[in-house]
Amino acid sequence: MRILYLDCFSGASGDMLLGAFLDAGLPMEELRAALGSLAIDGYDLSASRVSRAGIAATKFDVLEPRTSTEAPGAHPHRHDHAHTHGHGHDEASTRVAPAHGHHAIAEIKARIGRSGLPAATQTRAAALFDRLADVEAEIHQMPVEQIHLHEVGALDSIIDIVGAVFALDWFAADVIVASPLNVGGGTVQCAHGTFPVPAPATARLLEGIPIYSSGAQIELVTPTGALLVTAAATRYGPIPPMRIDRIGYGAGARELAGTPNVLRVLVGTSIEETGTDPITTLQFEVDDMNPQIFGALMDRLYEAGAVEVMYSPVQMKKNRPGTFVTILTQPEGRDALLDIVFRETTTLGVRFQDVQRECLAREVLTVTTPVGEVRMKIARRRGVVVNAQPEFEDCVRLARQAGASVKEVQAMASRAYLDRDPPHRQH
Repeated sequence: MRILYLDCFSGASGDMLLGAFLDAGLPMEELRAALGSLAIDGYDLSASRVSRAGIAATKFDVLEPRTSTEAPGAHPHRHDHAHTHGHGHDEASTRVAPAHGHHAIAEIKARIGRSGLPAATQTRAAALFDRLADVEAEIHQMPVEQIHLHEVGALDSIIDIVGAVFALDWFAADVIVASPLNVGGGTVQCAHGTFPVPAPATARLLEGIPIYSSGAQIELVTPTGALLVTAAATRYGPIPPMRIDRIGYGAGARELAGTPNVLRVLVGTSIEETGTDPITTLQFEVDDMNPQIFGALMDRLYEAGAVEVMYSPVQMKKNRPGTFVTILTQPEGRDALLDIVFRETTTLGVRFQDVQRECLAREVLTVTTPVGEVRMKIARRRGVVVNAQPEFEDCVRLARQAGASVKEVQAMASRAYLDRDPPHRQH
């Protein structure tokens, strides 16, 4: 199983995440091509090698060309990934505010929809802009269409969000785990005044997420960083048992006393664990809820870290048909999922129980068929393969391209797996 671990011991921002992804192997030209399909002009991308407290890291920047009033030979401007917030990671840099202003949510989403990005990437990126807009609207008690999004509408935030979603898809991790986030401390200057760290939008995005402060009196987690980490991570905690294949360090712009101002990304594969691990089961029934809500509920539960969400039909009191809902989650994610259940459904109570489970060791292999490559999900128990299943989405895509049936492509993939020599692990 492919694992990506986000080590946020010095906070998180959009440029630090992209710097770490580039440092871990994301090709700059592929990132540049993906972002270029947004058809936004007047900027360039830069990735430079820097040192933070003795740690070599990649500094990602969005560059603007000099203005007509500047002297020939002047260096391009660097965006500060801060704007009205003055984020701690970059406030010491020499960047200036962007010249071409902010982009409206509708315009950003339209550009994403017209881009050459894969459909799944477009959907995830657009959803992140909607989430950030909803947070700002809730904080200011205003309709979304009236919100002036100082963060989301700025060029560097667009680049950071879309670029990070593309990068995560490029790494194709089966599981993304993040450390608790070091948010820093002190105060930060926002568009509406001076606020304590974490800033209001950041705090709202970090609800239900483990955070702490190392004591540094500076903002370490930006709204964009909080948005990206919380959307990507499926759970939080220490580094899981894994075999590391790649390590990437993404740098902030300033030096911090006593610690490297970097975000670390570890990319690798899981190693088989013995024994069991804890899991929490949440269960409830409803018989008076609009059935259309169940789809949105499932999406929100998975976004918040649910391991599994299952619906079953049941017959309830007064002979009314109802739905029995079962949710599996890591124990530390229980409260966040309970908040969603009580907010989004009509239930008045939820039963929960901590149990133990045993999971098979899993990995992903890629096999080559006559119609293209298919990922195979391999499961082992005590080192013995007990299941090998073709990735269904791969089979559907290839079946459409080849004019074949899905079951024919599944059969090709299974045959290729059995005939492989030697087996090839996907990286």
